[in-house]
Amino acid sequence: MGFTTRANRQGIRAGAAVVAAAAAVAGTVWGVAALVEPGQGRQAQENVARQTGTGGEGTGTDDGAKGDGATGGGATGGSAQGAGGAPQSGIPDGIAHASESGGNAVNVTIDDGPDPQWTPKVLAVLKKYDVKATFCMIGPQAKAHPDLVKRVVAGGHRLCDHTVDHNTAMDKKPLAYQEKQILDAKKMIEDAAGGGAKVEYYRAPGGAFTPESRRIAAANGMRPLGWNVDTKDFGKPGVAVIVNAVKNEIGNGPTVLFHDGGGNRAQTVEALDQVLAWLKDRGRPTGFPVRTAPDAS
Repeated sequence: MGFTTRANRQGIRAGAAVVAAAAAVAGTVWGVAALVEPGQGRQAQENVARQTGTGGEGTGTDDGAKGDGATGGGATGGSAQGAGGAPQSGIPDGIAHASESGGNAVNVTIDDGPDPQWTPKVLAVLKKYDVKATFCMIGPQAKAHPDLVKRVVAGGHRLCDHTVDHNTAMDKKPLAYQEKQILDAKKMIEDAAGGGAKVEYYRAPGGAFTPESRRIAAANGMRPLGWNVDTKDFGKPGVAVIVNAVKNEIGNGPTVLFHDGGGNRAQTVEALDQVLAWLKDRGRPTGFPVRTAPDAS
């Protein structure tokens, strides 16, 4: 057999191997995509709604985002790099779920405000139980209601960036779009807060994180923030349903998702009151999500 014939056959075999590898990768991508189920326009992205399997302790851990694996990508150290490559120490880009308070502490998070009708009512319930929460604000809402942002900060609560337009397809958008949505909202919220208050977290709308958006957030001092318990209060399913979601799912981990914007939140206000009373009766403290810890262990 001549040299040319052998070389041709080797080339054919190599080409077949490449095709097979490509097919395997495509199958894997399809399989990951199939794990993401639509939820009335508010997708539960892979590894954002974290189930920790802690048997009720709810200490939580940190994970990666959609398409980025279950170990938080590169967020195992203590720093992240921005879009321009500048290192920012101290804030991992892994999605946070754990509580700074550790143990069986619960993180209360409030999304989509501030709202002039419902945010004050939510703040009143939190004050009633001496609970501090993390408020994930939409930039233009914060800009329109700086008085409410200031009240949130004055109450000892923390601020979270929830983008400018609350686009749940953020993960399908170009990097420049994601960066502008995140950083413009951060500026709007901090300008509204005044007094040097900082936005400490970033929560992607509908959990639509990307590795790039997480790095942008971390490089600008904001820890990507997930959740363990989605109360489904956004859809107004009834107070009892919202309360039972917390009771039944708090074993998944400590971070609970409520809303103070996006519509009538009367059910949320009543359910939050009942949930905080229940947590108090069970001796469960509340706290803030981790910012600098890579995980809870």
